[in-house]
Amino acid sequence: QVQLVESGGGLVQAGGSLRLSCAASGRTFSRYLVAWFCQAPGKEREFVASILGSADSTYYADSVKGRFTISRDNAKNTVYLQMNSLKLEDTAVYYCAANRRGTGFKDYEYNYWGQGTQVTVSS
Repeated sequence: QVQLVESGGGLVQAGGSLRLSCAASGRTFSRYLVAWFCQAPGKEREFVASILGSADSTYYADSVKGRFTISRDNAKNTVYLQMNSLKLEDTAVYYCAANRRGTGFKDYEYNYWGQGTQVTVSS
């Protein structure tokens, strides 16, 4: 099993940047696919980005391509989401999630979830 804890959320002006972190427990973290999802008020949870355990493949939602970068440091059991050029519509609770399947763009494909961190983008 793995436990996930997100951090790094906050209030930022449009055009600004934030870096989210997802710290994981467990000695086999490098075997997990890790993803970031976001959920805005009144909306369903949406896929943002994911990264394979080996970190050699990443995937992004079209809405964040070119603005967000996902990375991981398996030695530190941590996955990051660098968020640049933030927009008002990026405002949401951001969750990290993990699975051993090695693939997944839907929230039901992930077994492990963090508690979420709020990102608020202001004008």
